[in-house]
Amino acid sequence: MARRRRGEVERGSCTALVTGAAKGIGRCYADRLASLGYDIVAVDVDAAVEQAAAEISRRYGVRCTSRICDMARLDAAEDLFAWTCGEGIAVDVLVNNAGIFSFLDVLSTPVERIRRIVLLHDMTTTTMCRLYGEEMARRGGGRILNMSSYSIWMPFPGLSLYSASKAYLKSFSVAFSKEVRERGVSVTAVCPAGIATDLYGLSPRWQKIGLRLGILSSADSCARRGLRAMWKGRRCVVPDWWFRLFIPICQCMPRPLLGWLRRYTLKFQK
Repeated sequence: MARRRRGEVERGSCTALVTGAAKGIGRCYADRLASLGYDIVAVDVDAAVEQAAAEISRRYGVRCTSRICDMARLDAAEDLFAWTCGEGIAVDVLVNNAGIFSFLDVLSTPVERIRRIVLLHDMTTTTMCRLYGEEMARRGGGRILNMSSYSIWMPFPGLSLYSASKAYLKSFSVAFSKEVRERGVSVTAVCPAGIATDLYGLSPRWQKIGLRLGILSSADSCARRGLRAMWKGRRCVVPDWWFRLFIPICQCMPRPLLGWLRRYTLKFQK
């Protein structure tokens, strides 16, 4: 009998819900979970999620249902939860991956964009954990993965809004995991550094350069390491070990250097 891979289930016996699943890290999470036998609920604001779902279903032979949904709305989590319940879908693995990157001083950021970032990263994810976590606990177990960010140790100019909203996610995930572990639910916060995706607005050329230099990781590598940490029940993980070495440096950066950094990065902020 072939040995099962970590996290592998009988095909179609469990379901994973992934937000931001149309491309990037979210698509890699969906692909990897489908390869392990999970049916997939792929959620994204982009209509491309429908094509992604069809490709996943065809490639891995699992049921992949797409749902176009703007998760940066006040009632987004409740609406999605009501829909999955109405469809009779029991979620065994929840991946809260949808995110909005912002590299802009707060005073230059439109209020509506601030509202959407905080809603998506914090309110929506917390509510998703509350609703699906309760269902998992009632059934006897489940796993939740929340995408935080390495920037929580880098509250630098231009990243104040993004890093703060992601810092909440890490803190919440670690504390929530302690609340629900005795009910069979694991919660993992993944804090990746730079990833070669379109999230940061980097061109494909610069993404390739970043990968070659080792300052960016691939989306698939991030998903693989994130899922491995989730299967192990870890509360928080930085996917690439060498980035952990720089955390103290990020936290102790002197004020003059931060001032120079702000002046230098103003031309890149958008």
